[in-house]
Amino acid sequence: MSLLSSTASLAFDAALALIYPQPCVICGASVESRYDGVACSRCWDEAPISRGDETLCWKCGALSLAQVKSDKRQTVRCGRCETHDFTAARACGHYYGALRAAVLELKRRPHVARRLAGLMYQTQQREPLVAADLIVPVPLHSARERERGFNQALVLAGALQRLSHLPLAEHVLVRQIQTTMHRAGMDSRARHQSVANAFTVRQRAVITGKRVLLVDDVLTSGATASACSAKLKEAGAAQVFVLTIARAAST
Repeated sequence: MSLLSSTASLAFDAALALIYPQPCVICGASVESRYDGVACSRCWDEAPISRGDETLCWKCGALSLAQVKSDKRQTVRCGRCETHDFTAARACGHYYGALRAAVLELKRRPHVARRLAGLMYQTQQREPLVAADLIVPVPLHSARERERGFNQALVLAGALQRLSHLPLAEHVLVRQIQTTMHRAGMDSRARHQSVANAFTVRQRAVITGKRVLLVDDVLTSGATASACSAKLKEAGAAQVFVLTIARAAST
């Protein structure tokens, strides 16, 4: 998007918000621009968003208390994600505040605010996710997608594709078993068992040798991302990176 069209779009968003004001779902203040979605700019400024310079577990993206030099960050491991099948996972931030509000809104309406799309793109452009060359959304079971009317992971993947220009493989990964929703209190083993055989891969040639970017809304235990990654690797993917809007506190 050019600077002129971007400026015009921001001006239109601000004008639309003035004509049809909506309250911030977090604090109740007016959302001054549709660019921000359902949260106001102040709540976005206070959101726990990753800056990209934190010390993280290089594999799963968990925040680390280790103090290491920037050239040693790839050696940092939390020790809890060793059995996960993805290569690396990152989130735009933690599941709180404006990011949590954005996730909940996306489950109701298939729209990605431009601020959120920009955060996803910024996260994807950092190491190690920048190495990905193909986007694959985490699928919903067909029955659940019909019930909701859309797959929020596909909506996110589409928003990212428009900014990154990476190819989007929508139908490669399929959820063949409708698993039960993960409940609070389920341990990691139970979560992994519930999705162990839920996914399958079609059109294997599309992902053979590719570094896949798996897109979803929230990373909780990592069970779903790991199960998807295992199937993608079995089908020939060279690496599988995971990108989510948010990371739940339990991971």
